[in-house]
Amino acid sequence: MTRTEEGVSRTQEFEELRPMLFAIAYRILGSVSEAEDAVQESWLRYETSPTRPASPKAFLSAVVTRISIDVLRSARVRRETYVGQWLPEPLLSDPYEDPARSAELADSVSMAALLLLERLSPLERAVFVLREVFGFGFPEVASAVDRSEAACRQLAVRARRHMAAGRPRFEADRREREELAARFFDALREGDVDGLRALLSADVQLVGDGGGKAPQLARSIFGADNVARVLASNFPLLMRIDVTMEPHEVNGQPGAVLRDRDGKVVNALALDVLDGRIQMVRSVQNPDKLGHVGPVADPWAVAREVKEARRPRT
Repeated sequence: MTRTEEGVSRTQEFEELRPMLFAIAYRILGSVSEAEDAVQESWLRYETSPTRPASPKAFLSAVVTRISIDVLRSARVRRETYVGQWLPEPLLSDPYEDPARSAELADSVSMAALLLLERLSPLERAVFVLREVFGFGFPEVASAVDRSEAACRQLAVRARRHMAAGRPRFEADRREREELAARFFDALREGDVDGLRALLSADVQLVGDGGGKAPQLARSIFGADNVARVLASNFPLLMRIDVTMEPHEVNGQPGAVLRDRDGKVVNALALDVLDGRIQMVRSVQNPDKLGHVGPVADPWAVAREVKEARRPRT
């Protein structure tokens, strides 16, 4: 085989595995941009590897996992000084599909699950993702994280225990979930406090992530009445300044992307739905976390327009 033929073959092999590599990295990192960087670095190492690995999948899975673990360790230090609530970067669509593991893949990409994964050590998180989400055998997991199989089994047990203690549950019926979300967004546009309150669980929580780079909630809001009033008092003002709300699945759950009059991204909303009620509303406003969705609006300029729209009309 010539160098050119080998190069093309490696490129094809990598591109076939790219969706899986991104899916692994995103679940370990909770960041679209960092996951994309990890995948790109994996390609560079694969491209320059002097020998052809017997299993490109095993080789690249191990490489992207090790890169992601290193990135996560430094990211965790940065997150200790993060301004306000940290949320994962919203993912509008998971590029990797595996019918045999569709339930595990869907559950693991939700914001609730990613926040639970944040509680694990980087090694526990990587082992859990490879073993429980993607179904890798322990020999493959051990090779990927450079630990013994026995150590990986212990890491998997600890990770499963932590995840099981707080594992999120969601509305199983997709159609019912989407219908509830549609009613929620209709009430949101209209500023219908009673309509919103009827759709929220009694202990619902509203969480915002501005990262100090966008106007954000000073704290989380709890309770159906409080959350309904906060939402109803703010979102109609966004509609008044021509912000549009596009229903969209976000991290595998009902959500929406908000855009300004120029089509630039203002916000991403994700909902957790259980027992016919909305349990959690997460709002990602940090512009650094929205660039992969599209061109990002100036959040402070939007806030100024909202403030102006709030003034009584004469």
